[in-house]
Amino acid sequence: MPAARLPAISRLFLIGPMGAGKTTVGRRLAQVLNLEFIDSDQEIVKRAGANIPLIFELEGEQGFRAREKAIIDEVTQRSEIVLATGGGTVLDPDNRSWLRERGFVIYLWATVDEQLQRTRLDSNRPLLQTANPRERLAQLFEQRDPLYRATADLMIQSDGQAVRKLVGRIIDTLSQQDAY
Repeated sequence: MPAARLPAISRLFLIGPMGAGKTTVGRRLAQVLNLEFIDSDQEIVKRAGANIPLIFELEGEQGFRAREKAIIDEVTQRSEIVLATGGGTVLDPDNRSWLRERGFVIYLWATVDEQLQRTRLDSNRPLLQTANPRERLAQLFEQRDPLYRATADLMIQSDGQAVRKLVGRIIDTLSQQDAY
């Protein structure tokens, strides 16, 4: 896909559950649109100097969420970016407000089966370090899906979709938007 540029784009934010493809799609979308790509989880790891499981171990989920909130506030104010957020970003009402107010929000979602398939070998996901990861993914989806939907400007299912096709669908939709 050749580089594209849509004049109205300043900030695109990808939200959705773990394993939905936010980082992969976001990275490709940023390339195509010639925007900077930022992954909030990777930014947290870089600044903390520790991986997410260690942050959870030392600070708990509450400590991780505080770090996440600071990153979301800062990064959503930058221009010319595509931001892939962590799955739990929408739990905080301030994060949801900042995402909605400061950019165009894309809810990239996948079924629980697809999420399980994509995350099954990833030990860097503390919330899935449980005896029944499938059940945990289903619980998280049930809890967070209404928040994703309420925050999003666009919803796209990623199950069985090639990255190139997903990016094309997003760009097609964006090209039809007046301003955001």
